[in-house]
Amino acid sequence: MNKIPDSIIRIAICFAALLVLVIIARVIIIPVELTDSDIYLASAIEREMAHELSYAGSETCTDCHDEYFEMKAEGYHKKLSCEVCHGAGLEHTMEPDEFTPSAPRDRKFCPVCHTYNPSRPTGFPQINPYAHNPLSPCISCHNPHDPTPPETPSECSACHANIARTLAVSPHVRLECVTCHVTPEEHKSQPRRFRAEKPENREFCSQCHAKGSESLNAPKIDVATHGNNGEKYLCWQCHYPHLPEVD
Repeated sequence: MNKIPDSIIRIAICFAALLVLVIIARVIIIPVELTDSDIYLASAIEREMAHELSYAGSETCTDCHDEYFEMKAEGYHKKLSCEVCHGAGLEHTMEPDEFTPSAPRDRKFCPVCHTYNPSRPTGFPQINPYAHNPLSPCISCHNPHDPTPPETPSECSACHANIARTLAVSPHVRLECVTCHVTPEEHKSQPRRFRAEKPENREFCSQCHAKGSESLNAPKIDVATHGNNGEKYLCWQCHYPHLPEVD
């Protein structure tokens, strides 16, 4: 049987001694107040409970403003708490005649959420505040409790601005959105409930891009062999339809 080298034994002893020192420091030297998570939790709860309350919660608002609550419950802002726009309302609920909650009426408030931002989800209402009815307060056209547009936007770019900018420099720039998307009329007012349909097969793109098609300017392919020797991949698995590359 091979003997363990002395150097390995010395290293093992050093590690063991170090481990013992760590355990001693953890158990004896460090006070329990610094290691007991329950103490930390209790302290945090006490600290938070010591804060003065300032928010009442949307349910409290229904006691006096049920007509607005019902309107909001059916609108686009149904998931927003009243105090998101009106600010902390506890004082108002305690002394309604002395404390009036804020009611944003200028143009600066709504763009905090609705100014165009490419990171926001597709379909989220976004505007360019410098071009969209400039200088007009948002509430002059939109009821904040039910902010349905007074007129349904006719352009897809009203909600899909990022795609519209991409399409503007694309070979598909002259195609209308409805060329590829079957869009129910209800999609314009309820975009998340009624979705625009997308093409479901490669034969759709071949209407313009297959050899022998009547489209004169579109790049042509042999649909039977194009794409990994004719494997039935969908065209948009390789090509982004709003900005397809052109060889």
